[in-house]
Amino acid sequence: MSMVRLARLPADEPAILSFIIGLQDYEAAFEPDRRRDSDFASEHWRELQRRHAEKHGIILIAEDAGAAVGWAFAYDETTEVFVVEAERRHGFLAELFVMPQARGKGLGRALIEGCEAWARERGHKLLTVGVLAKNPSAIRAYEGAGYAPYWTTMRRYL
Repeated sequence: MSMVRLARLPADEPAILSFIIGLQDYEAAFEPDRRRDSDFASEHWRELQRRHAEKHGIILIAEDAGAAVGWAFAYDETTEVFVVEAERRHGFLAELFVMPQARGKGLGRALIEGCEAWARERGHKLLTVGVLAKNPSAIRAYEGAGYAPYWTTMRRYL
């Protein structure tokens, strides 16, 4: 049986660290700027815990047959003053990862829906997510959940 639940800390930390590493490894296959050093996961986890506390975040765990197989992390964000006030404060889905063996079971969609429910409960009108341009499977997944491009960041290595 598959389900999504709130994270239980510190019990879920080993799984979360493995998800952080899994996402980093996945993205490193097509994005050269990804850190691969041994300190990365713990440093990133400390930073996410800080954001969780300061920005009223939510951490969700996806389970399949009782085992943690994925996660999502979202938090409150405030955008620039040029955005209308009703949409300035919004939710931001910062992390989402499902282990390869658990994909295709709807857990990614369930994690997204859990973050959307959290955002609505917080009074947000929007939930935004950043997706790497070279990650077409993530782009398709978010588009399939009703998300549309809003802002594109471009870069050039000098």
